Amino acid sequence: MRITLMALPTAMLAAACASTPSDKDPVQMRLNDLDARVARIERIVANDVQVSQSLDEVQGNLRELRGQLEQLEHSEQALGKQQRDLYGDLDRRLSGAGISGGGGAAAAGAAAGAAAGAAAGAEGGEAGSNAPSPTEQAVYGQAFDALKAGSYSTAITGFKDFLHTYPKSSLADNAQYWLGEAYYVSHDYDSAAGAYRTVLKKYPDSHKAADAMLKLGYTQFEQKQYPAARATLDEVTKKYPGTDSAKLAAERLRRIPAQPSQ
Repeated sequence: MRITLMALPTAMLAAACASTPSDKDPVQMRLNDLDARVARIERIVANDVQVSQSLDEVQGNLRELRGQLEQLEHSEQALGKQQRDLYGDLDRRLSGAGISGGGGAAAAGAAAGAAAGAAAGAEGGEAGSNAPSPTEQAVYGQAFDALKAGSYSTAITGFKDFLHTYPKSSLADNAQYWLGEAYYVSHDYDSAAGAYRTVLKKYPDSHKAADAMLKLGYTQFEQKQYPAARATLDEVTKKYPGTDSAKLAAERLRRIPAQPSQ
């Protein structure tokens, strides 16, 4: 009996040890903590990889956009050269047809009209701020091509139709000015003067305003309205000093006959 009582505490201690939950084991707890840390690190690494991939994609898109921008800049430079060439050609054509100096003045103040509306949406004076639609460009281009080709009656009809159909177009001030040029080269000076005056009245801030005022003075000169021509050309020199239009106006002023003494 005594031996049994002595063995009882030992058995109870063993049972207590056997009943201790495994999750209370310090080693196991340490392993669980390490597993949790490793899992967090794996998630962080996975996120970093994803961010790196996204960054690579963004950088790739940026390189592509820069390439497209360089292409656009190159195209813009090529278009500018084309426009200058077209204006030079038109200058020679109109000068040969009797518009002395007028084409040069036009070339000095316009960079978009000659490209048949291809880039003229950015230059539309008071006419509007939106780029012209492809249809507007096509109609304008047909009239301008007719003017360059010397088909002045076709150009007149084309520009009048354009202005009637698209009065708010950003090309309207260009069309109104070139309508005046078509009348001028056709020696219809009354109609030319009316077209130039419309530019000055409707589009006073247009890049065509100086040329329109100059050509109005030329028209008055051709009509032998010398006092009016002198007043108009003198206004060009004062309102647009230092411009090609002002220089051409000064040259034409020297050709006006002196007024007879009273």
